[in-house]
Amino acid sequence: MDKKTEILSLNDPGVFRQAAAIIQAGGVIAFPTDTVYGIGGSVFDGKTIEKIYDVKGRSHLKAVPILLGDVVDLDQISSPLAPAVLRIISKFWPGALTLVLPASSSLPKNISPTPTVGVRIPDLDQVRNLLRATGPLAATSANLSGEPSALTADEVLQQLDGRIDLILDGGTVQGGQASTVLDCSGENLKILREGPISLESILRELNERD
Repeated sequence: MDKKTEILSLNDPGVFRQAAAIIQAGGVIAFPTDTVYGIGGSVFDGKTIEKIYDVKGRSHLKAVPILLGDVVDLDQISSPLAPAVLRIISKFWPGALTLVLPASSSLPKNISPTPTVGVRIPDLDQVRNLLRATGPLAATSANLSGEPSALTADEVLQQLDGRIDLILDGGTVQGGQASTVLDCSGENLKILREGPISLESILRELNERD
């Protein structure tokens, strides 16, 4: 690709406004999260989601997760949620828990090969402020598929220079374990990926409130 990817400090004045303008124009940005650097684009734009697949060389058999800034944004992403799911959210968000939920019919079909989507609120103030500026993002790790996850802006640039519009440099992120993935789309809760939050701790929280 001919274009060069711009890098700006996450602390620069006006950087969220610039990032939001790129997202609204159908662009893709990279940013730090509470685990690794991610790339994201508007969750409501099918062409942008397709661009995310292309940037990473990602299989369309893998859904693109969604990051939110606030719980109120869930109304745009999924249907009304059961009381048990709302209790899980109130306890474990923001944090390392991705919930698989029924997808709203308003979302582009290419975000997931199934009728569900994975959703999370990251436990990092700066990225939540970014998400409040941009709106919900279809977001996944900022690396080429099969390559190591990026923990710095420079590592993102090494893999994705020219493929994305902007990298927000927030320094080195902690890396570590990926989020727990909990399927809440059926009658019974089911762990799809083990992570920092166990099914036992989730069930204990629900039982304590019954």
